[in-house]
Amino acid sequence: MTTDGARRIGEAFEVARREGRTTLVPYVVAGYPDAETSFEIALAVIDNGADVLEVGLPYSDPLADGATLQRASSAALVAGATFDRSIELVRRIAESRPRVPLVPMCYANQVIGGGDGREAARRLANAGASGIIVADLTPDEGAPFEAVARGAGLAVVYLVAPTTPPERRRWIANRASGFLYCVSLVGVTGARTSLPSQVARLVRDVKAGSPIPVGVGFGVSRPAHVKALAKAGADGVIVASALVDALGPDGRDIQALSALVRSLREAGATLAA
Repeated sequence: MTTDGARRIGEAFEVARREGRTTLVPYVVAGYPDAETSFEIALAVIDNGADVLEVGLPYSDPLADGATLQRASSAALVAGATFDRSIELVRRIAESRPRVPLVPMCYANQVIGGGDGREAARRLANAGASGIIVADLTPDEGAPFEAVARGAGLAVVYLVAPTTPPERRRWIANRASGFLYCVSLVGVTGARTSLPSQVARLVRDVKAGSPIPVGVGFGVSRPAHVKALAKAGADGVIVASALVDALGPDGRDIQALSALVRSLREAGATLAA
């Protein structure tokens, strides 16, 4: 599926590739710890090295998220985050940093609910989103929403896991657009001290069957992880929980967050070494 959003995301991956880097895709939680601070956090993440920014839309039952992101999502909801306010945050980020593609991450109930998702897709695209990740939407049931997203100009990013059979991975890769999200491990999100020993082989196998860039996430938290994934051939790395952890218990240590983003960006330059 080729859309304006998919092209923008693809161009970001291509720029990083030409520079000999792995594309850095950090994640921020909309509305955490509050609306204004989350805006400042998003700008800091972009200014310190994000190539693409994933924006998590707070949800009451984030089944793919580990303890860190669940805590941040809950705190955002308590602080007043709503779907409407999350869209407004996307708009503010897009207007302030228009060169960086934004990819909201959400769940089917938030965008599709009992309908087809047309209104949510239109609003996200109008706010400046380039793509969307609907974590619990599978390609088996995703065709109607893919059509809706295509009409709005959004890329639909699907996920594959270590347990996804090779033939199904290839099928999903050909349904996804923008990039393919490769989950590095079996489980939920969360910073890990080390990545699974078989992750390099997983990356190679997934890339071999994908016509679009492959970004690797879940457990990626340290510069050493980024270096290892870059050497394995990952087109991009997605870092989420470690960034929320870096903000400290109150979610406001933007200086520490910025330092981590810079170190992850530098680690991704392994390809040029």
